Amino acid sequence: MIRVVLTVLVAVALLAVSMPALEDARVGTTDERLGTESDRIERAVGGLVSGSTSVADPSLAARTTVTVRAPSGVAAARIDRLALVEPDRSGDESGAALRYRIDGGRDRTAAVVPDVVTATVEVVDGPVALRTSGESRLELSLVDDGGPTVRITRVE
Repeated sequence: MIRVVLTVLVAVALLAVSMPALEDARVGTTDERLGTESDRIERAVGGLVSGSTSVADPSLAARTTVTVRAPSGVAAARIDRLALVEPDRSGDESGAALRYRIDGGRDRTAAVVPDVVTATVEVVDGPVALRTSGESRLELSLVDDGGPTVRITRVE
């Protein structure tokens, strides 16, 4: 009987000591997965710009869609908020970013800025709220707005 009680107490103590490390691992996994999602958007922007020509009429613009998947499951931390935003602009910077908040913490950002693309990236009616669990679809269109511009909107 004493062995059982001691085994349970040791197990509870080990679990209590390991919980902060497990939570840190979940947050790290979520950060990494959202970084991968921002890379997916970046590749879609680059592919659209490199394989198409911008046009002035938005109805004739080249388009593509990309799916953003919010991390979920046992290995991922809970996401309170997830949105596609235009970052604070300084100088000639343009682009978009995934801004998210994990477990009530501070806002974090994963940039979506294709370095090799000569187009401006614009989030239409931003910030665009994305699902914190599951998938959100984004539509990218390439228009000529005083230069090549990739406009990103959410598909309902």
